[in-house]
Amino acid sequence: MRVLVWFILGGLLACQSPKSQPPPPSPKPAPVPARPASVREAPPAYDSLYRTLADTAWVELIKWDPTFVLDIKYATTDNFTKQVLYDCGRCFLRKRVAQDLVAAHAQVKKQGYRMKIFDGYRPLAVQWKMWNATPSKSYVANPRKGSMHNRGGAVDLTLVDAQGQELDMGSPFDFFGKQAHLNYPHPAKVLANRKVLQTAMKAHHFNTISNEWWHFSHQKVYAVSDFPIPCQ
Repeated sequence: MRVLVWFILGGLLACQSPKSQPPPPSPKPAPVPARPASVREAPPAYDSLYRTLADTAWVELIKWDPTFVLDIKYATTDNFTKQVLYDCGRCFLRKRVAQDLVAAHAQVKKQGYRMKIFDGYRPLAVQWKMWNATPSKSYVANPRKGSMHNRGGAVDLTLVDAQGQELDMGSPFDFFGKQAHLNYPHPAKVLANRKVLQTAMKAHHFNTISNEWWHFSHQKVYAVSDFPIPCQ
């Protein structure tokens, strides 16, 4: 019996090619890419630093809470002027305004949404360009007085769902018509979407205006500024 086993094994080894090699190892799975910056948690260093600043200091919103979605419209042609008005798509606010916005964002995230930011601080020079570009002055603050955006105290925004899709708010951003007004008789779903946003913002010291569902002004009022949005 032992002879038979050795005979069989010897035959199998003889049939193998001398150059045969063991099968190559299975390729390693590709590393899982890091989550994009827009959905990472806030870096503790920036959170700690920003909280020590004076309320009037300027901060970059996305560095305080990287889970915001940025779609800064005036850094593109996708706005009512059809012009690129900002050199880059960054959002700056006064520290107290940003802090309260981060708190409002935390509230809507518990409901499965995130905030998409369309605009924050706006240089006064850009306010003049907007003023001159529209015949409908009721939708653009007079630059002689300055807007809350020029003060770092206002934000334009909407909500997105878990797939990143914007909720139906009844009109697009920068729509200058009655459908953008808060009292327009939209379907119940639109009104419910607006209520989620308004409830969170009002709970954290922001006020609405009657003709733009996307605009919220902080209750604190700061001085007008005109520095260009920094892009470095």
